[in-house]
Amino acid sequence: MDLRESDHKMKPIVLLLLAAAVISISGSTGIAYAAEGDAAASSDSLKILGAGLAFGLAAFGAGIGLGQVGAAGLAVISENPALQSKVFIFVGMVESIAIYGIVMMFIILGQ
Repeated sequence: MDLRESDHKMKPIVLLLLAAAVISISGSTGIAYAAEGDAAASSDSLKILGAGLAFGLAAFGAGIGLGQVGAAGLAVISENPALQSKVFIFVGMVESIAIYGIVMMFIILGQ
């Protein structure tokens, strides 16, 4: 694959991420101007947002990592089936990232 071809494939992904960031930032400006609302309700909504981001980003990262580790693990197992237990250890290490995200979500919601 040529470098120009990979740039061509990455361009829609970058534009999608940029659009998501702009929408997220423009959606959060309502919090800054809503001074009439209850302070406790604003705090609770920010806790829920933070908990969702903690778990969502951890799960997203774990999914990407699991795709990479899973592909490499299947290649290793196809060449040497005796290394299957070591591949499972690496998969467990990647999955622990999502578990840390769940733990952080519960810590944020518990405060």
